[in-house]
Amino acid sequence: MTESKGPDNQDGTAVPGKKKRGGRIRRLRPYAFGVVAMAVVFGISAVIGAHVRAGKDDKVSAPSGAVGPAIVPTGPAGPTDSVTPTPTTTGSGTLNMPVRPSIPVTVTIYEDLRSPVSKAFAEEYQPVLTQLLTTGQMQIHYRLVSGTDKKYGGDGSLLADNAAACAQDQGRFSQFVDQVFKNQPDPQDDSLAKESVLKHLALKAHKIQMSKFEPCVEQRDHLGWAAKSQAEYAASGIGALPVVQINDTTFKNVASKLTPKKLHSLVLGEAKRVIKIQDTASPTPSLTPTATPSTTG
Repeated sequence: MTESKGPDNQDGTAVPGKKKRGGRIRRLRPYAFGVVAMAVVFGISAVIGAHVRAGKDDKVSAPSGAVGPAIVPTGPAGPTDSVTPTPTTTGSGTLNMPVRPSIPVTVTIYEDLRSPVSKAFAEEYQPVLTQLLTTGQMQIHYRLVSGTDKKYGGDGSLLADNAAACAQDQGRFSQFVDQVFKNQPDPQDDSLAKESVLKHLALKAHKIQMSKFEPCVEQRDHLGWAAKSQAEYAASGIGALPVVQINDTTFKNVASKLTPKKLHSLVLGEAKRVIKIQDTASPTPSLTPTATPSTTG
């Protein structure tokens, strides 16, 4: 008969049918405690990460280089006008993304990275915008909004705006947005909400340091800024995209009221108007010290 390896009775004999497990349990106990400890650590980390991300969703953190609405000279420009032109501005905050800042005309373009309408506008108007930028008389402010998220569901547009702001932190806003439009998914497909898609687009934009871009996207550093931009746009009631502003003049229904050729003409006309106003403004007093008459004889 095979001798039992189980625990012994009080008289030292083995109890049949029972196996000795105390040693194995004792050996496994330290590992069990280690696994539990690791689970607690990862659980706490997940809670902290979620808390940090939730906080950043509400924080308005503007990306590098973001600016407020342009200050536009207004007022009489005729040679007989006596009123000095004064600068005016509308809106608040730094929600605009400038491209090649120059003066005297600011063209503000509202665009939604998930919207086919915004993509079509960008493709049609890019040549004339590039041409106008080279004149040195115009700058572009891009205003990112995310109304398509409400229309189609999801948050791909908002997260793409955040990613574009992360690219702007490295001076690669235009290059990233170009890749978004070139690879824009169907608006009913919320794939822009996927971090992997946004990172892939950043790689295609080139010269974006992923070691900085990825945590910015993952932690949603500029999500509050993007949300504020959409909220102010929705509250303004300026209409559906595309919306174009030339200094303080807003053009709605762009598809029926504006063409690339007309935009070119309007910008050049506005540049002449502003320059004329600036030329008629009162000159700035000289800062050169006035010589004091000598008191010595």
